[in-house]
Amino acid sequence: MKLWYQSLTRPDAWPEYQAALLRVLARAADPGTQVDVHGIEQRGGVGDQYRRLEFIETIEVLDNVARAEAEGYDAVLLGNIADPGLRTAREMATIPVVGLCETSLFTACQMGVSVGLVVSNDKHFSRVQENVALYGMTTRVVAVERMAVDRLVDLDEAFREGAVRDRILGQFHAAAEACVARGAEVVIPAVGVAMVLLAEAGIHETVKDTPVLCGPMALVQAGQAAVKLHGLMGGRFASRRGAYAQPPAGQIEELRRYYGPVYPKVRPG
Repeated sequence: MKLWYQSLTRPDAWPEYQAALLRVLARAADPGTQVDVHGIEQRGGVGDQYRRLEFIETIEVLDNVARAEAEGYDAVLLGNIADPGLRTAREMATIPVVGLCETSLFTACQMGVSVGLVVSNDKHFSRVQENVALYGMTTRVVAVERMAVDRLVDLDEAFREGAVRDRILGQFHAAAEACVARGAEVVIPAVGVAMVLLAEAGIHETVKDTPVLCGPMALVQAGQAAVKLHGLMGGRFASRRGAYAQPPAGQIEELRRYYGPVYPKVRPG
């Protein structure tokens, strides 16, 4: 099984994170599963908390979804807490596409009745809250607490021993404890880099025996399960009715004249 893990980080701007991410994904994958990590190479990769920058990066993400399918990958894992382009990717691809935020939320709901989120800063807060509402999780998420990491690439330094690491881990622990105090039974670090940082540090629970979910690990497991279901269900993982419907065969030639080689698996009727 081959999984394409799509990050929204530029590899050379996040060297410590990239190395740690590979280690975490390797631990999460089953024997025989190959997980290949791809970042942002063309434009951006350091500030996706801003909507304009996320939009720019999502164009490359969607191009990579098409590339992954063309190169024979079995699924795409979108490893960013905003789930950039998730619904568009599901519409365009015939292989399963799973997202970090959606997967983390759904997995946490199997681990506990109530969920707490720890976001990186005020800007990330509203973006994550939008996904919570989109996925119908507003009654399950009982607390959202903030750290104070306004420059996201500062998280890369936290993978090395020192004051930055101590400060960021301290902020997470304080925010996680506040989530538990408000009733959370599971805590999700709602930023992918922080998820990996905590997993590398061996932090999988907070106060009162409350689990701290590592989203990338859950994402790999969800991706593997999706591939297996896709095969068992005859290649029908995503619904083609409604939200993820593709253009009908009778329209595809016209659409390709204006948009290029879109929806390559749709045959003209």
